[in-house]
Amino acid sequence: MKRIGVLSDTHGVLAPQVFSFFADCDELWHAGDIGPGVLEPLREFKPVRAVWGNCDSMVLHYELQERLFFECDGLRVLMTHIGGWPGHYPYELRRTLELAQPDIFVCGHSHILRVMYDHDYNFLHINPGAAGRQGFHRVATLVRFVIDQQPKQLEIMELDKNIATAQ
Repeated sequence: MKRIGVLSDTHGVLAPQVFSFFADCDELWHAGDIGPGVLEPLREFKPVRAVWGNCDSMVLHYELQERLFFECDGLRVLMTHIGGWPGHYPYELRRTLELAQPDIFVCGHSHILRVMYDHDYNFLHINPGAAGRQGFHRVATLVRFVIDQQPKQLEIMELDKNIATAQ
């Protein structure tokens, strides 16, 4: 059993609540548009798996991958920044989804929180929304869940996006 924290679109900003909400998590997954100064404190806090986003610097493009495929507690996970949502995946991503056959697909970019099961591809789609200040979203959002043979006990935190501070 693993406890997972998921966030995206921090754009160089971390709210203090990130650390309390993810305190019991075993690892964190960041779905891109990380921004400067965010990855270091997250890595000091918990193990982090992350992909770069379209707004990230070339430094992060060199350090991270655009798509990350890994196994977590027996489940296959695919994570990328620009991923769409069920029925609306970018054309170039569809073949990757077919080949990878993930159990969980994580993406960001839209700043819209979406957690839904994709019956066409047979996976749980998770877009944690945006955890930073930048963007049109009204509240910052974080997601955490447990992997125990399958994703369970999914919880969402909403917080005032203006409470977040630049790192």
